[in-house]
Amino acid sequence: MPDSQKSRLSVAVIAKDEADRIPTCLDSLDFADDVVVVVDAASQDDTLAIAQSYGYRVLSRPWMGYAKQKQFAVDNCANDWVMILDADECIPGQTAKAMIELLADPPVDIAAYGFMRRNIFHGRWFKRCGWWPDRVVRLVDRSRGKFSENLVHEQWVSNGAVRQLDAVVEHYSFRNYAGLIEKMQNYSTLAAQQMKNDGRRTRWWTSISHGLWTFLRSYFLELGILEGFDGFMISTTNAGGSYLKYAKLWELWRHGKARQGEKVDCKATDAP
Repeated sequence: MPDSQKSRLSVAVIAKDEADRIPTCLDSLDFADDVVVVVDAASQDDTLAIAQSYGYRVLSRPWMGYAKQKQFAVDNCANDWVMILDADECIPGQTAKAMIELLADPPVDIAAYGFMRRNIFHGRWFKRCGWWPDRVVRLVDRSRGKFSENLVHEQWVSNGAVRQLDAVVEHYSFRNYAGLIEKMQNYSTLAAQQMKNDGRRTRWWTSISHGLWTFLRSYFLELGILEGFDGFMISTTNAGGSYLKYAKLWELWRHGKARQGEKVDCKATDAP
């Protein structure tokens, strides 16, 4: 896109081991005059080299958690208006056009904008299982807000009004079923730790009731049953994530967690 048509907008992208998906993301960002890509220094593939090949500003730093990594990217942008993306997301042309028009004369009373996220899995758009419209706040005035410090499901906390747009962000959510399960495992661990940090407690049966309700809601009420086996797998991992979150919270309060490198006294645990 010619520089004269570009918006005074920065795009902040975070990435780790996304060599297969980040080109789609970066190809969609030529409407912005400033793009900052923050790549986890522990990435094992060519993510860093691919990002650098686009000529954007690329920063490499160790992973500090979702919120801190995204805040670092936002802080390094050149403009106050920032579009925040993950490397598995991209901006359709119509959405880019809508943002350019919006930022030509942005309302002073709006500090952030929400988008509808179109989740694509196994090559198709999923409208059920709670995956649509999946609203996310992504276009923000960084001078009027910041990320929460949650370990998971980090959110932009806006010091001003948030307006929801009909514009779409495309999300190539998972590569395969293994990705679904990996996210379920990782997010449930982080969520449990966050709840414990917040002082929340649970009973052993809470995990069962939450897991069961989540499956019933996703598979039946949100019509995952109409999405074939993919719908069943999505609903199952949704339920598994909810179940594990509360089970791990119960475990943290009841048994604690051995610190990495902490020695265990085998003699103390031997049966008499």
